[in-house]
Amino acid sequence: MFEKLAEMEKKYEEISRRLSEPDIVSDNKLYTQLMKEFKNMTPIIEKYREYTGAEQSMEEAREILSEGGDKELREMAQEEFEESKAAIEELTQELKVLLLPKDPNDDKNVIIEIRGGAGGEEASLFANSLYRMYTMYAETHGWKQEVLSANPTELGGFKEISFSIEGDGAYSRLKYESGVHRVQRVPETESQGRIHTSTVTVAVLVEADEVELEINPTDLKIDYFRASGAGGQHINKTESAVRITYLPTNVVVECQDERSQHKNKDKAMKILRSRIYEAMQQEHDAKIASERKSQVGTGDRSERIRTYNYPQGRLTDHRIGLTLYRLEDVLNGNLDEVFDALATADQAAKLAAQGQ
Repeated sequence: MFEKLAEMEKKYEEISRRLSEPDIVSDNKLYTQLMKEFKNMTPIIEKYREYTGAEQSMEEAREILSEGGDKELREMAQEEFEESKAAIEELTQELKVLLLPKDPNDDKNVIIEIRGGAGGEEASLFANSLYRMYTMYAETHGWKQEVLSANPTELGGFKEISFSIEGDGAYSRLKYESGVHRVQRVPETESQGRIHTSTVTVAVLVEADEVELEINPTDLKIDYFRASGAGGQHINKTESAVRITYLPTNVVVECQDERSQHKNKDKAMKILRSRIYEAMQQEHDAKIASERKSQVGTGDRSERIRTYNYPQGRLTDHRIGLTLYRLEDVLNGNLDEVFDALATADQAAKLAAQGQ
C-alpha cells in the first residue's frame, strides 16, 4: 500500500507542475481532466503526508530513547513516540478507506422515484413527506431539483413522483435510499387513534446522459394522450402527455406535468435513460456477487430499509441498526447523520471483504 502511495505522490507532484504550464492551461479539455485528477488525489496525498510526518516523528523519538541521556528529554521522547505510534495506526486505517475503489457514479446527478405502496392514501401522503425530506436536504446543499413526473392525489399525497437532483456528489449521498420505507403513525382519518403501518418505495437512479447511453430510436414506441389531474379530473384538452415504451425490455415511462408535449417527452426520456442505465448496473453487480456482499443492503426496491415511527419520534435504519429519536428533524431534511453512518458502514464492509 505504501509503495503505491509513494508512486501516487510522485504522480501528484507531476500533475501539480503540469497544471502551471502555459500549454496545459490553454488546452481547456486537458486542463479540466488534469484538474479533476489532481482534486481526487489531494485528500489521499494530504493524508499520506500526515502519515510520513508521524512516521518521521516516531523515528526521531526512537533515536533519542536509544541514546539514553537526560531523563526529562527521554520522557518527552517517550510521549512523542506513543502519540506518533497511535497517529500512524489511525492514519493507516484512514488511508485504507481513502484507497477503496471509488464508485464511478458518486459525482453524478440522480433521479429519485417515490411510489406509495401498502396503505392507500396514507402511503401516498407519506410519499409526499419523503419527497419534501429529500428536496429540503437538496436545498441545504445548494443542489437543484426538478419534478419530472407526478401523480398527485386529492388529499395532497403522491401515488408516485419522479424528480431529479443535480449537485456535486448527489449520488454519493443519496445512493443508499433505494428500498422500502415503512411509516407507523395514526392517520388523520383514523377516529379510533390506532397506529397504521404503510409503506413507500424509493428508487435512486443515476442520471444517465446521452453520451453514456445511446438509445436506438427504433427501440422506442411513443404515444401521446391527454393529461389528467388528481382523481381523474380532466386538466388538458390537447394531447401533451407522453408515454414512452422501451421495446427491448418493455420499460414504460409517462410524463404529463408540462403543458408542452416537447418538454414532457424530454423529461420522460431523462427518466427512461436512467432506468435503462440502472438495469445495466444491476446486471453488472449481479456478475460480481462478492462485491454485492460488501455493500450496505442490496439497493433492492423490495428490501425494507427504514422505519419512521411517529408516536415514538423514532427513525430506525434496519441495515445498520441505527436508531435516532429526532424524527421530525430528519424529515425536515437533516439527513447527514444517517448518510454518514451508512457510508461508514459501507466502507467497513468493503474493508472487511478486501481483507478476506
